[in-house]
Amino acid sequence: MPWALFALTAGAFGIGVTEFVIMGLLMEVGTDLGVSLSSAGLLISGYALGVMAGAPVLTVLTGGWSRKHVLLGLMVIFTVGNVACALAPTYGTLMAARVLTSLSHGTFFGVGSVVATGLVSADRRASAIAIMFTGLTVATILGVPLGTWLGQWLGWRATFWAVALIGLVAVVVLAAFVPRDTAERKSTDWRADMRALGRRSVLLGLMTTALGYAGVFAVFTFIAPILTRLSGFSQAAVSPILLVFGGGMLVGNLVGGKLADRQLLPAILGTLAVLSLVLFGMTFVLHSQVLAVVAVGLFGAAAFATVPPLQMWVLEKARGAGQSLASSLNIGAFNLGNALGAWFGGLIIDRGPGLGAVTWVAALVPLSAILIVLLSQRLDAGDSAPYLSVPK
Repeated sequence: MPWALFALTAGAFGIGVTEFVIMGLLMEVGTDLGVSLSSAGLLISGYALGVMAGAPVLTVLTGGWSRKHVLLGLMVIFTVGNVACALAPTYGTLMAARVLTSLSHGTFFGVGSVVATGLVSADRRASAIAIMFTGLTVATILGVPLGTWLGQWLGWRATFWAVALIGLVAVVVLAAFVPRDTAERKSTDWRADMRALGRRSVLLGLMTTALGYAGVFAVFTFIAPILTRLSGFSQAAVSPILLVFGGGMLVGNLVGGKLADRQLLPAILGTLAVLSLVLFGMTFVLHSQVLAVVAVGLFGAAAFATVPPLQMWVLEKARGAGQSLASSLNIGAFNLGNALGAWFGGLIIDRGPGLGAVTWVAALVPLSAILIVLLSQRLDAGDSAPYLSVPK
């Protein structure tokens, strides 16, 4: 794999840290800025909404740029946003800085996926995407715990200064290793991009991503109470167990990329089916601490094994005009799935059968994603006009 892929991985690592590290610093942020824990939690929601809004807008606005320049510009936004977070004097300015930082997220992964697939041969494209997303998994395994520890030791602002430094490093390695576009890019026609997005298969692909990850976050959002209340672990044991989850993510991500390189459709159906099976099986082993730890590792592997196939699926369906936009929107779809999953899991706990049922009910969501994939394939096979009408 070329060094440029690992430069993309460095950028993905920084973005992953800044997205998730706030979860471990909510109490420190809330106390320092004088807001409630629930208000501090909205910093996570604000970031997710910024990802969803920023991905299509920045992708369209930078459509005529060299992709290398787009990636460098996004990492500059990322770095400036984290400096603004570190300096934020009030809750409102911190929220604004978080939203600014999030604008780089969707487009970086979207354009980065297109760049990654262009760096390797056709039979290694999904693996290239998986390597870029490895930065996200390493951020979860190492970056977030270290960032949380640093914030608790030196104050939460120190964490954002450290992440800003990571952003500067990412700018340097991207500038050094990512090649310039081989052909000069012309300004893109956003109408053509929108017509490409009007492909029914693209829209169904985005829906598949959102549903697949809604099942993941219906459980992961509440993994701490699941482990403490159902499995009987202490609160202090949760972080080490989440390292097992992160290790599973790393393995699953790379395996998912290899499977997607071999046969994309079976990889999508297979990884979603395994995810559903793992979620369902967790229901019956959570009361055994040893088996619960094993299940958490398998959950991490199954969750991230779906990522390269789902990203590659949307890229394939949007081949040609609109590929970068569709890829960026698919990152937004992952974040939409995160938000939907957290809401759905809370609904199961508050108004449904309760915490013990979250895993088996969540298992139904990836199954619905499988039905969407099968429907898409059947409609594309039997329809000579797989586009939805988009005004010219």
